[in-house]
Amino acid sequence: MLRLFEISKSNEEVINIIKNREEENLDLVDTVSKILKDVKDNKDKALRKYTEAFDKVKVKDLRVSENEIKKAFKSVEEDFIEALKRAAENIEKFHEKQKSKDYIISEEDGTYMGQRVLPLERVGVYVPGGTAAYPSSVLMNVIPAKVAGVKEIVMVTPPSKAGGINPYIAVAAKIAGVKEIYKVGGAQAIAALAYGTESIERVDKIVGPGNTYVATAKKLVFGKVDIDMIAGPSEILIIADDKADAKYVAADLMSQAEHDKLAASILLTTSVEKYKEVVKELKKQVEELERKAIIKEAFKNYGMAIICPNLEKCKELSNIIAPEHLELMVENPMELLGKVKNAGSVFLGYYSPEPVGDYFGGPNHVLPTSGTARFFSALSVDSFVKKSSFIYYSKEAINREADKIILLAEKEGLTAHANSVKVRVIKE
Repeated sequence: MLRLFEISKSNEEVINIIKNREEENLDLVDTVSKILKDVKDNKDKALRKYTEAFDKVKVKDLRVSENEIKKAFKSVEEDFIEALKRAAENIEKFHEKQKSKDYIISEEDGTYMGQRVLPLERVGVYVPGGTAAYPSSVLMNVIPAKVAGVKEIVMVTPPSKAGGINPYIAVAAKIAGVKEIYKVGGAQAIAALAYGTESIERVDKIVGPGNTYVATAKKLVFGKVDIDMIAGPSEILIIADDKADAKYVAADLMSQAEHDKLAASILLTTSVEKYKEVVKELKKQVEELERKAIIKEAFKNYGMAIICPNLEKCKELSNIIAPEHLELMVENPMELLGKVKNAGSVFLGYYSPEPVGDYFGGPNHVLPTSGTARFFSALSVDSFVKKSSFIYYSKEAINREADKIILLAEKEGLTAHANSVKVRVIKE
């Protein structure tokens, strides 16, 4: 189930396999572009049309009522609610530490300057519905925005066949603090958030996972609004030493493979015997899992293993691949952590499986994929703020520094810039 790659050929080959899992579909881009324009022009009318066409339900009132939220709480298990509340506490605690502060640099020469950290005014969160409903994603997308100080957080999610929304999504939204929810999904929901309709006011940023239509729509509206990232299929890379339990390794590799047939599961190990044990466990455990067909397909296409001469080589390859999730299933994970440069999120030791991060631990699970961890970060409080600088120069300060500023402006050929300073200079 895991293709074995030769160490001498693995670098470029493995990277290409991971990065080329999805190619842009021009027909899809054309279809989504038409939906975006229709919603931009026809607003709520277009939203209702597409909701009926794609979700097979007529929605009269797009906004979810408080009564619907109350019904959702009554239909959801109490232990689920408690688990969600505890997860929310962990997520908030972690993200509170990320908050940036204003600062000012004051000099005695008649100048001061500084930076202001300002929350975005209004943010839109897309949440998939139906069988791909992820309450955890509600918490991960909403709580950092709340911590950042965003005043208005609006959520969009596809309606159910009965005309409501997934009750687990509704409960998660309430716990996270969302007060504005709309029953609309797909590319049309992204259009509503980007351009605004009679019912839905436009936002400054759109975050949250979705299908290829949603991802394409987010890409197309970027610039009109900000977005979190263009997320690709999920991936996990596990570095396992000879003491790692093969049962744990196999289970963790499958935890990402069940997401999608395009998901990538990669094992780097120093032991041929460990590789064989893991393959044996995979064949055994997969038969007990509900999504085994998806897992098998993902492993067939993107399951791979590389036997490395040592952990140093494992680390080197991992940094080149830059995985979304990296598990250091080794005896001394902290020692190896210091050498990790590129990874969305890192899980340390034998008892820290990736699902701890997906649901409960606190760090965000919205992570860079397809090698973008080389230059991109997880969703955070910083994702929901903007930074603005300010400068003050006194009359004495501008006179003192005028010649230097004028010289720099004139060397660039921007005489109006230079003149803006010249008119302020007081000649003795």
